[in-house]
Amino acid sequence: MARRGIREATPCWPARRPWRRMPSRYWQGAPHEASIFGASGTTGRHLVKLALDAGHDVSVLLRRADGLPLDHPRLSRIVGGFDDAVAVQAVVQNADAVISVLGSRKGAPATICTDGVRCILPAMQVAGVRRLIALSAYGALETSTVTWFIRFVRSVIADKMRDKDSMELLVRDSDTDWTLVRPPALTNGQAQRRYRVGAALRPGLTGHLSRADLAAFILATAEGGNYIREAPVVAA
Repeated sequence: MARRGIREATPCWPARRPWRRMPSRYWQGAPHEASIFGASGTTGRHLVKLALDAGHDVSVLLRRADGLPLDHPRLSRIVGGFDDAVAVQAVVQNADAVISVLGSRKGAPATICTDGVRCILPAMQVAGVRRLIALSAYGALETSTVTWFIRFVRSVIADKMRDKDSMELLVRDSDTDWTLVRPPALTNGQAQRRYRVGAALRPGLTGHLSRADLAAFILATAEGGNYIREAPVVAA
């Protein structure tokens, strides 16, 4: 188990080993360890707190040690960036599931989701971790032309959606037990713990989901081993 608290990343390259095969519902019945990328964002903070409250151990990658204002004995902060392969490896090394809630924000590169997953996948393979849940968006890939409104939204945030497209392609091409989560517009509303889920779900013009509910859905998906190699749309 990873050491808890703030630490600088240290070399941790193990001998390469095959992917760890686990049953689809392997989280049920006992706490496990989640590696979370994007933990300093709003969705990430919700997710980290929910996972800790549920009894899981959590490892996160932070560019600054103070990037996540939360202290907990089961929380491990690893300081580094995606340009530091040793740091990324340290985050995933003991994980039962890897969760990426990376997203674009001010100052972040337009390819943050793709760049992050491109670094996460080889680290998972070295560590033998199979389970990956990655935050995408409604409107990515085959959902890009479902309505005129989605086509309009993609034209407004073209760079962000191209990043989601590229990230999804990398994940789909990997030999992992992946899930791609596709919410519509995100809000900072309170958690309702009520949402609709389905690959063919069409949220419509007013489709939305609170980041708190998004985090709850992602954790439930990790705990239940649900939606393996699927891309569910989730909306309020």
